[in-house]
This record gives sequence, structure tokens and C-alpha cells, in this order.
Amino acid sequence: MAYLLQHPSSSLAFRQIPLPVSAKSAAASLSCNIKHQFPRWVPRIPPKSLNILLSGSLALSLSLTGSAEGKAGVNKPELLPKVFTTVIDAAGFLSEGQKNRIALEIDALEKDTGYKLRVLAQNYPDTPGLAIKDYWKVDDNTIVFVADPTFGNILNFNVGASVDLDIPRSFWSRLAGKYGNIFYWREKGEDASIDAAVVAISTCLREPVGANNCSEVK
Repeated sequence: MAYLLQHPSSSLAFRQIPLPVSAKSAAASLSCNIKHQFPRWVPRIPPKSLNILLSGSLALSLSLTGSAEGKAGVNKPELLPKVFTTVIDAAGFLSEGQKNRIALEIDALEKDTGYKLRVLAQNYPDTPGLAIKDYWKVDDNTIVFVADPTFGNILNFNVGASVDLDIPRSFWSRLAGKYGNIFYWREKGEDASIDAAVVAISTCLREPVGANNCSEVK
């Protein structure tokens, strides 16, 4: 079972989500390293690396029991863009054209569905980290997509409660498995993984909510 992350002051229930077989061995030992459950964060990385990623990129003020190698969480508001944007590329993975195209897709998605997709591309520890929570006003309708290749799989997601009710949890792990695996982004590039994930998320969120919505990662 994988542990997912949500801010502790939230009213969201603490839950777990199953991962595919390929990720079970990494997720199985999480309970031995972390004393608290972190709902709605979808990782596909080893436990020690998970601590670094959560504390470094999107811990959302959550206190961990201790991150790997003694590395503390990152909070660098100075790395945030001066002008508000839904796409922050601290790692330089995306061209200006790609960032603009993704931002337009995110804007259209929010207007059409009410879901708020936010994208942070980073190479830990070069990230605004905790500062993105207030910058983006993360809430129950928000999906925060963190693209970081540091630990192998580049795709990581924080899913708000309203989104979690509408979208099958298996979608996020299947998405990470298809477009986030190290073979995919090493061959096609980090930008290709990010682009493909945004398209897949947008397609999924536009489908009518039902028993079979988001059954395919497109």
C-alpha cells in the first residue's frame, strides 16, 4: 500500500491507495520508516527517497519522522516566479512554448471542470518546496503534479479530496507507470513525460464521473 500526502490541518480522511505489483516492494516498508500515514500522495520510489521528496518538494508543512541522510525540507519562496503561474519549471525541463501550452491547457481545464492542476518541475533540492502551498492556494480541488527525476520515476501527484472522490486512485499509479518510468523519460526526455502526463490528466478529468471513468491512461 502506498502512502499519500495531505496537509495535517485538512479535514480529509487518512486513506491508503494500492500500487501496481512493480511498486509494492518499495511501498511495503514505508510503515517501518514513517510513523504517520500520508494520504493522497502517490509515490513510486523507495522509502528513504520518499522522505527526501516529500520534505523537499511537497511536504505541505507535514513533519516527517526524519528524512534520509538528514536532509531537511526545502522552503525557498525566492524561487517562486514573481508573476503568478500554474507551471513552475525550476529544473529547466520545458521550453517557453511548452510552458505556455501547458498553462493554457490548465486554464481551460479549470474553467471547464473546476479542477485546479498545478505543475512543478524540479531537481531536488533546487525547488521552492513548501512555498508552493500558499503560492498556489492548494485546496481540495487541486492536483499538484511534481515532476522530479531524482528518484527514478519522474511523476508524483498530490490529490485533493474532491478530486479523490471523482478519480479512481489506480489512475495516478497507472499514469506514473506509463509516462513516468525511467526508461520513458530517459529516451524521450523529461519534457515529454510532463507533456504526456498533463494531456492524460486533462483527458481523465474531463470524462463523466462514473464506474469506468479514467479507466485508460491516454
